[in-house]
Amino acid sequence: MKRTPAPVHPLPPHPGVLQLLGVTLLVLAPLAVRLPWWVSTAVAATALWRALAALRGWPLPNGWLRGALTVAGLVLVQVYFGRINGLAAGSALLAIATALKLTELRDRRDLRILIALLYFTLVVNFLYSQEIWTLVYLLGCTWLITAVLVASNHTAGALPTRTSLRMAAVLGAQALPLMIVMFVLFPRLPGPLWGLPTDSGALTSGMSNAMSPGDVSRLALSDAIAFRVAFEGTAPPPAQRYWRGPVFTHYDGHTWTPGPLQPTPRYTTEGEAVHYRMTLEASRTRWLFALDLPDTTTLPKDTTLDGHATLLANHDNRTRRVYALVSWPHYRLAPRLSATQRRMNLELPAGFDPRTRALAQGWRDSGLSPSEIIAAALRFYRDGHFLYTLEPPPVGRNAIDDFLFNTRAGFCEHFAGSFTFLMRAAGIPARVVTGYQGGEKNPFANYYTIRQKDAHAWTEVWLAERGWVRIDPTAIAAPQRIDAGVNAALAGIPGLPAFLTPRWGTSWRYTLQARWDWANQRWNEFVLGYGPELQQRFLSHFGLADVRRMLLALTAAIAGLLALLGLALLRTPHHQPRPDAALKLWHQGTRRLRRFGLVQSSTEGPQDFAHRAARLQPRLASWLGALATAYVQARYAGSGADDALARLRTLARAPLPHN
Repeated sequence: MKRTPAPVHPLPPHPGVLQLLGVTLLVLAPLAVRLPWWVSTAVAATALWRALAALRGWPLPNGWLRGALTVAGLVLVQVYFGRINGLAAGSALLAIATALKLTELRDRRDLRILIALLYFTLVVNFLYSQEIWTLVYLLGCTWLITAVLVASNHTAGALPTRTSLRMAAVLGAQALPLMIVMFVLFPRLPGPLWGLPTDSGALTSGMSNAMSPGDVSRLALSDAIAFRVAFEGTAPPPAQRYWRGPVFTHYDGHTWTPGPLQPTPRYTTEGEAVHYRMTLEASRTRWLFALDLPDTTTLPKDTTLDGHATLLANHDNRTRRVYALVSWPHYRLAPRLSATQRRMNLELPAGFDPRTRALAQGWRDSGLSPSEIIAAALRFYRDGHFLYTLEPPPVGRNAIDDFLFNTRAGFCEHFAGSFTFLMRAAGIPARVVTGYQGGEKNPFANYYTIRQKDAHAWTEVWLAERGWVRIDPTAIAAPQRIDAGVNAALAGIPGLPAFLTPRWGTSWRYTLQARWDWANQRWNEFVLGYGPELQQRFLSHFGLADVRRMLLALTAAIAGLLALLGLALLRTPHHQPRPDAALKLWHQGTRRLRRFGLVQSSTEGPQDFAHRAARLQPRLASWLGALATAYVQARYAGSGADDALARLRTLARAPLPHN
């Protein structure tokens, strides 16, 4: 038995195809900036070719060519990324698949498959960015895709664009209550709302695992957010807002790097603890920048404190992370130092910076105590007229000698690195600590924003019975850096970005940035951060903290919404579809035949009815034949329908023939 082929529904006219291509490019645009240039170029070229094919009637490529293009796309992705899975490679494959689907866009079935791909692509975009603007943009794309979907289901001619957009908006509004109920009540899983392991190098942190001259100063040119902090109660003063990150103990004459792993140090605390909540932006590192010094008894369960008192996550921070911490501004860290640790924190590379060594050894040989040596070194920085600048002059092989005795200009890494070298040369164990310092309070909310420009480096020296003590030589050379921030410290330096100038805090752009940052913080906290804990706290106000009650409420809410929808549909009057002009004229003409007992049966077509009526009323045969012919042409014929409708109108309104 021969199989009947499925009916083919042609694509909408050219404007509909062009609208679909425009929506496709809008959906792929956020991915285009993250994909290799050749992928974005290929997608744009394919869309342009498909538009020309629709306008000029070019034939679409055959299956063999499309198959070859598919294989070529797979090979290129494998060669470029080294794999075909993962976020970046998968996104490239998705973009290529969408472009290839354009080359076989023949009927409405292909169109609906493409629309499904576009909906899926919207979700992929959220894996890269979950900012508010991303949501707004993709909601707009969702509206446009739905409008195209509505238009594709209208087979009786082209649907006006305004009508399809209105219907898509109505569909979205109808789905909104169910979406909100599902978001609030559906049991949350631990972890971020949107997240996927990123490819190597996809995300970078401001801090690095080494420090050379110029590294921290380059970070100061970035206004990107590192993390946000909300304190419980009064925030500590700027002089105590040191956010501890990587610690470096090894120096090779140019670069500071971490030393061997050490056991978690002991410490004692005094004074009052500081309680705060941090929102750390995504990075590819394990560092969790805690206020110096974090309390080990209240650390998040998937974190640890390493041997240098740096807080680390158990895994790389690939997504935004929120954690609550307790820190002690006043502490004694590692009051006892082992022989190995002392030796490690006194090591200096041979053959480097002889003048700096001589200066430090002179203090030591004069019989000064460690505390007096530290005071002498700080006087050297205070009285030496050092310049705090983002662009210090270049230095030679003996970088620290050049900085201390020649250029006397540098950024915090120059001050911290040179001071640590001085201390070691004087026989005092010392190390470099990097992280962030300060932060600016949002004028519209009770939290602080720490940006990459707040990156900082300082020194820790070890003193008997006191342990590791923070010494910040930058605070001596440029005290305004600690008290008022990096903008104040760089005042008077020309050519700086606007966000580094002292006037930035009073500009309208800063106000706009602060308001936008406040909105982003609320978005991150209450939407992206709506995890199990926040959901439980929120639902506990309604007696729904228990999972069973939550599921029961979810079921009841969905059932209630469906019941309301059903009642609305039942109460909505069902209007019969309005007949078109040709059908109304046909009814107008045939209604006059009822006095002869001639009524069209529901199973009788116009031509059959005309033949039956002509047999019963021969004098009307000519008029009946012309009426039926005009109706069929006006209703079903594509070309000439307007002329047929005019004839039908004349015949339907003309008097019935008498002979």
